[in-house]
Amino acid sequence: MTGNRALLSGAHFLNGDVACAEGAITAGCRFFAGYPITPATEIAEHLSQRMPELGAIYIQMEDEIASMAAVIGASYTGLKAMTATSGPGFSLMQENIGLAVMTEAPCVIVDIMRGGPSTGQPTLPGQQDVMQAKWGSHGDYGIIALTPSSVQEMFDLTIEAFNLSETYRVPTLLMGDEIVAHMWEKVMIPPAEKVKVVNRKKPSVPREEYMPFMPDDDLVPPMACFGEGYHFHATGLTHNERGYPQTSSSEVQSKLVRRLCEKISKNEDKIIKVEEVMLEDANVVVVAYGIVARAALSAVRKARQSGIRAGLLRLITLWPFPEKHVAKIAEHVKAIVVPEMNCGQMTREVERAAKGTPVIFLSKLGEDPHTPAEILEAIRRTN
Repeated sequence: MTGNRALLSGAHFLNGDVACAEGAITAGCRFFAGYPITPATEIAEHLSQRMPELGAIYIQMEDEIASMAAVIGASYTGLKAMTATSGPGFSLMQENIGLAVMTEAPCVIVDIMRGGPSTGQPTLPGQQDVMQAKWGSHGDYGIIALTPSSVQEMFDLTIEAFNLSETYRVPTLLMGDEIVAHMWEKVMIPPAEKVKVVNRKKPSVPREEYMPFMPDDDLVPPMACFGEGYHFHATGLTHNERGYPQTSSSEVQSKLVRRLCEKISKNEDKIIKVEEVMLEDANVVVVAYGIVARAALSAVRKARQSGIRAGLLRLITLWPFPEKHVAKIAEHVKAIVVPEMNCGQMTREVERAAKGTPVIFLSKLGEDPHTPAEILEAIRRTN
């Protein structure tokens, strides 16, 4: 390891949590606050060593509530900031995630999913937090959530999460699962000059004219930070463009909340990423994400070998949901298979987007992930 940047470019053998930590460093993260929790602890452990080497800040907070608060404060000082947790800690963070949404504080939250509810299964995988990622904090708002299926993507999508967070001034979530976080794979780290790194927009108006929540045409306000000489107010209360509370104004509330939603929804074509495999002539498609997508890809290939025209739509972006992609494939297939490690969360979004095309849900809880054979059998049932 070097003392002033991420790992040297080239091939490395890493586990997912370490790849995530190194991706954060590559993206410019210089503040981490967190609390140990399986299966995300290795992210904190790795950054506790790496951040001091970079002259950056690592803090182990007293709990996840304080961790999220510290991340928001660091973001407002101009630092790229991150925390990492799992289901129980993710629940504790929700109120302050809402504060980050309302104050438009760019930051990254990594949730390494395990079996729940409550303390559940600390060492086993799950996909039970994906609805919480969208609706966990009260009120209406837009959010971005990405989900990796490999250790390489734990690195790549952590960088992407920071870039999206900085672009749209929104908390961005990386929803990994225990297996992807703990498996070891080859990771290719590109030279620093080949990595796309996005920084938040800064004000271009004179300081006396700056309004911290006055958006540009993309609905995202430029962001001045503490210590840069701008005077402004930030609050979790309903506020006007100057940042001052207007809690009794329904007009201000409507304008603000709609913008918080629409700065994501109206830019979703720029945000959403999926992987399409053999969809051109498919008459049955598997929609999957995370570790389950790897088994789904194997099942689709085996189905093809047996003469079934199967395809895979792998969700990389969970929120905003890739509704247009699902709706498009639903027009041309006779069935969609959705394997998930939960009781049916993204399945309901697929059903909504499919508009009547049969959706077969394949649930698995408290066990190893779906096998290719199990998904293949579901595919065969559609023929």
